[in-house]
Amino acid sequence: MRDFLVPDAHGGALASHFGLNNTIDILKEHFYWPQMGSDVHRVISACSICHKAKSQFHQGLYTPLPVPLQPWDDVSMDFIVALPRTQKGKDAIMVVVDRFSTTSHFVPCYKTNDASYIAELYFKKIIKLHGVPKTIVFNRDSKFLSHFWNYESCLELSSCFAWPIIPKLMAKLR
Repeated sequence: MRDFLVPDAHGGALASHFGLNNTIDILKEHFYWPQMGSDVHRVISACSICHKAKSQFHQGLYTPLPVPLQPWDDVSMDFIVALPRTQKGKDAIMVVVDRFSTTSHFVPCYKTNDASYIAELYFKKIIKLHGVPKTIVFNRDSKFLSHFWNYESCLELSSCFAWPIIPKLMAKLR
């Protein structure tokens, strides 16, 4: 009977995978048996749904970003989205900040732009003025980063597969 009650109280139709204490409290409202806590702990520790849903948090101190040594070597990039449309229809802003001097560039764009267009915009508006930075910090998903860095890496790596597009890209920058 315990083998039926504990899983039902923890993740049944009316429960939503509560933790140890809440599951014990639910059971104590109607039932009691010796070592109820250890039975509940055993069921919860074996619950595959709880293991998938509960993320592992980074424990310990965060590692700070290194201090930049000169302007435009290290930049951060973010987007402000869901803005009212401009006369040209732009509804987002790409914000690029030099981490050394905190000088910023605000580049209008569309919130639906893909990574290749954002990379091209970055080349036209930022690299044209300040050169290629050593690091770019931004919080986009891995797919976006991979597309963006494919464009970025072509400037420095002569063995890049996309090397033939560089003259065309450099002409656009001028």
